[in-house]
Amino acid sequence: MDNIDNIYNLLLKEYGLRNWWPTKTFNKRFEISVGAILTQNTNWKNVEKAINSLIENNLLSQESINKIETKKLARIIKSSGYHNQKAKKLKEFVKFLNSKKEINRDNLLNVWGIGKETADSILLYAYNNKIFVIDAYTKRIFNRIGFNEQDYDELQNLFMDNLKKDINLYKEYHALLVEHGKNICKTKPLCSKCCLNKMCNYPKTIS
Repeated sequence: MDNIDNIYNLLLKEYGLRNWWPTKTFNKRFEISVGAILTQNTNWKNVEKAINSLIENNLLSQESINKIETKKLARIIKSSGYHNQKAKKLKEFVKFLNSKKEINRDNLLNVWGIGKETADSILLYAYNNKIFVIDAYTKRIFNRIGFNEQDYDELQNLFMDNLKKDINLYKEYHALLVEHGKNICKTKPLCSKCCLNKMCNYPKTIS
C-alpha cells in the first residue's frame, strides 16, 4: 500500500533517522527489555530517570533484580510511575529469563505484566525479531489519517502486510511515529505544523 510508504518517507524527511532504542550500558538486550516494561503508561523522560537510578544502584542486570527485594526495587524505579506494579513485573520478567524458556511472543505474553506492545518491543528492539510494534501514538495517527484498523492486531497486520520485512525499517518507522505523536499529533494536534497534513482526514486544528 503506497500510503504506508509515503507516510514513512514524510516522517523520515521531517525527523531524520531516530536510531532507537537508546541505551546506556553494554547490557543492551536486558536494558531495552527493562525499558520496555518501565515505559508502560509513562513518558520516556521518566523511564530514563528510573534506568539511571538502576544504574546508580548497580541493579541493571538480571542477577541483581532477581536478588533485590521488590519493595526496594519499587522505590528505586519510582520515577517511572506505577512503581510497585512495575517492580513486580521486572521480577516476573527476570523469573521468566531464569526459566530458560524460549524467548518468543507466546512465552512473553504468558509473563505477568507483559502485553502485546511490551512483548513486541522486547522482541523487535532487544532480540531483532521482525515484528512491528503498535502503540497509542500509532493508533492515534493512523486513525486520524483515515485508516479503519482499530485494534492492535489489525494495525500490526497493516504494517507487516504492506512493508518490506526489514528489522531496521520496523524500528525506524515505529520510532518516527512515536516522535510525531509526542510532538505534533498530540491529543490536541498541531495540524498546521504536521508533515502529514495533506493526507489526513482529521479536522484541522488552528495551531
